[in-house]
Amino acid sequence: MSTQPPHPSPRPRVAVVFGGRSSEHAISCVTAAGVLAALDREAYDVVPVGITTSGRWVLVDDDPSQFALTDGKLPEVPAAGPSVALSQDVDSKELQGFGAPVDVVLPLLHGPFGEDGTLQGLFELSDTRYVGSGVLASAAGMDKQVMKLLLAGQGLPVGPWISFRAKQWDADRDGLTARIAELGFPVFVKPARAGSSIGITRVTSVEGLEAAVAEAVSHDPKVVVEAGLSGREIECGVLEALDGSAPLTSLPGEIEVVGGHEFYDFEAKYLDSDNVKLSCPADLPEDVTAAVRAMAVRVFEAMGAEGLARVDLFVDVAAFQASAGAQGIVVNEINTMPGFTPFSMYPRMWAATGVEYPELVDHLIQLALHRPTGLR
Repeated sequence: MSTQPPHPSPRPRVAVVFGGRSSEHAISCVTAAGVLAALDREAYDVVPVGITTSGRWVLVDDDPSQFALTDGKLPEVPAAGPSVALSQDVDSKELQGFGAPVDVVLPLLHGPFGEDGTLQGLFELSDTRYVGSGVLASAAGMDKQVMKLLLAGQGLPVGPWISFRAKQWDADRDGLTARIAELGFPVFVKPARAGSSIGITRVTSVEGLEAAVAEAVSHDPKVVVEAGLSGREIECGVLEALDGSAPLTSLPGEIEVVGGHEFYDFEAKYLDSDNVKLSCPADLPEDVTAAVRAMAVRVFEAMGAEGLARVDLFVDVAAFQASAGAQGIVVNEINTMPGFTPFSMYPRMWAATGVEYPELVDHLIQLALHRPTGLR
């Protein structure tokens, strides 16, 4: 197994952790391929750690190409390899099975069992520094219901929605169907705690709800149903500043599905780029761009996010200008560990803003290395 040998090093040792038990396992692997290729081996000792679909932590070869998305084939962490685990001795920091401590963890997991506060809690217990948001922000950002409640509670604009659990659907299907119909069709039926558009169905009539809820419940017993919103799908990257000043924002990007898909679903995101147009920067008036960037910071701070995030918005330029900025921007969601493949929107937006991929990765690691442990 080709990994950095366990020896003292003048360079910070970075454990890149990816894969995991969620349905976004493959996307996490693709993200890791991009990050591993970008990491400067003269600046950092890199230890790639894969988490298999069954949850086993293993050392893997430091070869990014094995985890790249090639010809539509989704990669997976191999089950073979030495087992490793984080030490819970706060004075050790040793990666057990590797035989040496790590200075920082770069967790590139998406979805439950990684992006949702569970892994972050493990790091907190061991006083391990890591990239990204803490337990609460990670958990709340993963749960679309909780996220919307937190944002709305702080006066941020979110669209109409309802949430329920599978057992509530079984007990009162007619009542929930009536509430969903009040949102107006089309609606989007989603697993509350999933990403990469997995399990999402666009529903245009009552007749489509049964199958859509069943699909969402197959991924999560909690379901969120959102009203379809008009406006352009705009995203903005947020990045904490190294000097502790106000968070930085990227120029916004725009997603347009130009054919073949009803919305920006999993296939459109990762397997059918020909039918999707990603524009960086988005063609927006200057005042709208400024408002989008300001809103992204408000969302980031309202959620208590750290390190990085991507904020997704719906923007109606005409409504914004007609209301002198009082309307026209609605928050869709925050993603506390956005897709980080070289073709993902988050690094593309930062590249358009003047921060290239390797510099972005380095910035995140430096943030984590200077992050205090314990309660913050």
